[in-house]
Amino acid sequence: MSTESLSLREARGLALAAAGFERTGKKAGHDALARVVTATQLFQIDSVSVLVRAHYLPLFARLGPYAHALLDEAAWGKRRSLFEYWAHEASLVPFALHPLLRWRMRRAEQGVGIWKMVARFGHEKARLVDDMLQRIRNEGPKAASDFEKRAAKSGMWSWSNAKRGLEWLFWSGKVTTATRRAFERVYDLSERVIPTEVLALPTPSDHDAHLELTRRAVKALGVASRRDIRDYFRTAIADTEPCIEQLVEAGELRAVRVEGLKDTHYMASDTRPAKQRDYRALLAPFDPLVWQRRRTHDLFGFHYRLEIYTPVAKRKYGYYVLPFLLGDRLVARVDLKTDRKNDRLRVIAAYGEDHAPPETAEALATELRLLAHWLGLTHIAAGQRGSLARAVAGSLKHMKLPAL
Repeated sequence: MSTESLSLREARGLALAAAGFERTGKKAGHDALARVVTATQLFQIDSVSVLVRAHYLPLFARLGPYAHALLDEAAWGKRRSLFEYWAHEASLVPFALHPLLRWRMRRAEQGVGIWKMVARFGHEKARLVDDMLQRIRNEGPKAASDFEKRAAKSGMWSWSNAKRGLEWLFWSGKVTTATRRAFERVYDLSERVIPTEVLALPTPSDHDAHLELTRRAVKALGVASRRDIRDYFRTAIADTEPCIEQLVEAGELRAVRVEGLKDTHYMASDTRPAKQRDYRALLAPFDPLVWQRRRTHDLFGFHYRLEIYTPVAKRKYGYYVLPFLLGDRLVARVDLKTDRKNDRLRVIAAYGEDHAPPETAEALATELRLLAHWLGLTHIAAGQRGSLARAVAGSLKHMKLPAL
């Protein structure tokens, strides 16, 4: 039997259709949030806040302006439907994934699959870690700063004992994030955060959990290589490859060839051809559509690297650069910064791709205007760096921000 073939455009269409982009123009509520969560399965969390915290941006890309409180409530409020755990990276994930990630919690408790320094600390300082857990149990939610005042240190590996201990407890599922205090995690016992009915759900075997994670990864990606599937929930080759084979044999997945790409790709057998749509979105560096950089290049011809840790003199595009999706292509990238002191969104640089259509600058300016409004900013300051900067600045001059 010959393997089905897809053009690059067809593959991009499937990827975009699966990613949950659907702006209705209506105020986004809990149903809209749930729809995006069903599509993406998670929101990656990152500490960089030069624009806005990363977990807020994928919802903006898919829904347009929405109230930040919508996600805050789902993540840390009384109407909680998400919890924090390691999925792709540190992420907000729906409660339905809790049973599917218990294998990771159990392995973490055994020191497998987690950072070596955390695994070593959990083993060598087991009594101290248990004391920390008991203190949370007896006294209530705690942050690392509640256990000890940390000396001023730099670098993520200069953690305090409290941070190491709490990370071990977090990885092993004994505690989770109850809330955030100036973005610092405040931990509580998992049984006091995760609903009882979720904790009571049966724990699947490791294989069955990986089988379902594989299904969900393929659904979220639309069409994906084996590498893409493993990367979505950061699962190992030994755990994931048998699941792919089993799902293909069962007829749930089918293998396809994508124009110009060497790797075999997979899609759900009930996937229908994607309709051509007028997508328009600014994508966070940690958006599921672009976080696998090789896939981004394969499907969109877009070479994307995050340059936060690149020395300033060696940066090609900027510190916090967002790709711009127009139609079914990534046509531009912008280096952005929120300047709260001066009430403005700073467009430090804007670059167009070689294939960018003539309307790119105006479309990007419109999206930047929408972004500034969502961020509660009344001005946009457009810089002159980048091949698209002047055209974007010109388009912005003719636009007014909507009233807040």
